[in-house]
Amino acid sequence: MTTNDTGRVGIGILSFAHGHSNVYCQVMSDQTQFPDVELVAAWDDNPARGAASADRYHIALRATPAEVVNDPRVDAVIVTCETNRHAEMIELAAAAGKHILCQKPLATTLADCDRIIAAIKQHGVKFSMAYQMRHDPVNQKIKQLLDEGAVGKVAVVRRRHSIGVLLDPNFVNGPTRWHIDPVANVGMFFDDATHATDWFYWMLGKPRSVIAEIDNVVTNVAPDDNGVAVFRFGKGEMGILLNSSTTLAAVSTTEIYGDQGTIVHDYGDGPATAAPRPAGVRPLKLLRRGESAWSEFDIPIPQSHAERLMAIPRPFINYVRGLTDQTISAEEGRVAIEMVLGAYQAAKEGVRVAL
Repeated sequence: MTTNDTGRVGIGILSFAHGHSNVYCQVMSDQTQFPDVELVAAWDDNPARGAASADRYHIALRATPAEVVNDPRVDAVIVTCETNRHAEMIELAAAAGKHILCQKPLATTLADCDRIIAAIKQHGVKFSMAYQMRHDPVNQKIKQLLDEGAVGKVAVVRRRHSIGVLLDPNFVNGPTRWHIDPVANVGMFFDDATHATDWFYWMLGKPRSVIAEIDNVVTNVAPDDNGVAVFRFGKGEMGILLNSSTTLAAVSTTEIYGDQGTIVHDYGDGPATAAPRPAGVRPLKLLRRGESAWSEFDIPIPQSHAERLMAIPRPFINYVRGLTDQTISAEEGRVAIEMVLGAYQAAKEGVRVAL
């Protein structure tokens, strides 16, 4: 087990650029839930932003990333800087022998993904992606049902992962503006559809091709605001990915159609979580061939999307401590990037792209 001299896992934060960093720090600051964690040090190239978050979570603010990773009390770092800087920070942390939790997406290019994979292998550190949808109990149940063959041969899967941030002036004009910088983060489809591409890969394996439409439809503040991609998987399954950064409210998140049954998943992403819903509604149902009624699964629906984010730190801490092998590897993170970049290429060229 890797811990600092306090007997706890020492955590360093490499930038508060991504807002999820604050959720991770908030939940890990709760010593009743995380008595095995100490928030040690942080760095941010935005001094005011760094100072505000460091003060809030009682973390020592360092002048450089090297000062964080070279602190002997730091066992692991959370990389939450701009996406195009992930490879730089991960190489630095891995060389210092620190374990790594990386905010999605893994990187903006496949070349940087390969740099990250090489650094992890060279230095033998533990690594995991921060994909909260894998920690959502409803998604875990869907994975179980598919693995059990609950719907038989899968024909079509539709998955929506949407947000409404491009309709929010605070997001577009505030400190989160780097999300819409094509150098820092490619585009909004790239930034957010990676959740859905990882979900598809987790459920169905690696796809073999993609066609897509990605464009600005209702705004012009980012490189793109809406996109649809259709993936073909190993057994011929069609996976329809809908990603929108202009969705205000929604209900259905996932539909899975097979020759022996149907799965419907409601209230599974940000707008869906916030959408009006009847009291006591269940988020997941299954209808098998020959049955006259849906089987409903009584799984709690998060009251906010932040609840899903709060599920990320615990599995990572347990992984670092050697209590579990549960992780989301950099190689898996690369697949999600390949899928998204393939969709961009398909949309730009108007062709089917092999993956």
